[in-house]
Amino acid sequence: MMLQGLRILVTQADVFMGPALCDTLSSHGAEVLADTQDLIQPDAAVRMVQQHGHIDVLLVNLAMPAPSTLAGEVSEDEWQSVFNTMVHPLPRLVKAVLPQMQARGDGKIVVMGSASALRGMKRASSYSAARGAQLAYVQAIGVELAPLNIQVNAIAQNFVDNPTYFPPEVQANPRFIERMKREVPLGRLVKAKEDAEFAAYLCSHNADCFVGQVFPVSGGWAVR
Repeated sequence: MMLQGLRILVTQADVFMGPALCDTLSSHGAEVLADTQDLIQPDAAVRMVQQHGHIDVLLVNLAMPAPSTLAGEVSEDEWQSVFNTMVHPLPRLVKAVLPQMQARGDGKIVVMGSASALRGMKRASSYSAARGAQLAYVQAIGVELAPLNIQVNAIAQNFVDNPTYFPPEVQANPRFIERMKREVPLGRLVKAKEDAEFAAYLCSHNADCFVGQVFPVSGGWAVR
C-alpha cells in the first residue's frame, strides 16, 4: 500500500492510460480523483484543481488520436489542435497545483508522455512535436522544483496496451503484429498494468530521488 493516504488527481481518466492508472493507484491505497473534464479552455485547469482541493500527486494523462499527416501537409488547425490538447494544459495544471504543494513542501507531478518524442516517426510531426514539448517542460521544471521537495518526472511510452492508440482492431491487424515483432525487442505490447505499476511507483515516496527524468517504457523500441 505504497500510496496509502495520497490524493492523486488523474486527468482525462477515461482515455489513454487513465483506466489502468486509476485501477492500479487505487490498489496501492491511493484516493484517486479521476477527472474526465476537457482541459482545452485556458481556465479549465484552475477550475479542476480548485474542485478537487488537496492534491498530493498530479498525474497528467493527456491524449488524442494521433494525426498521420505528411509534414508538408500539416494544417494550422491540426498543429493548433494537437498543442491545445496535449501541451498547453500541462503548464496550466502545474501552475494551478503548485501553490498548495509549495506551501506543504511536498508533492509529485507525473506526466504520461510518448516515446515518439525520443525516436523519429514518419507522418507524426505535429504529434511528436507536442509530445516533445511535454518532455522538455518536465525536464526544465523538474530541476527547478526539486529544491522545493516537488518531484516532476515523465513516462515516455510506446507500444503499451491502451484503448486510445492500440485498440483491439489495431492489435488484431496482421500488419501491426508483424511490425511489432520487427521493431519491438520485447516482441509484444507492454501490458497496461506494467506501465501503470511503474507510474504508481513514481507517484510514491519510494521515488523521491528522481527529478526531471524521462523514463522510456516501450518494450525496447526507444532504445537506439
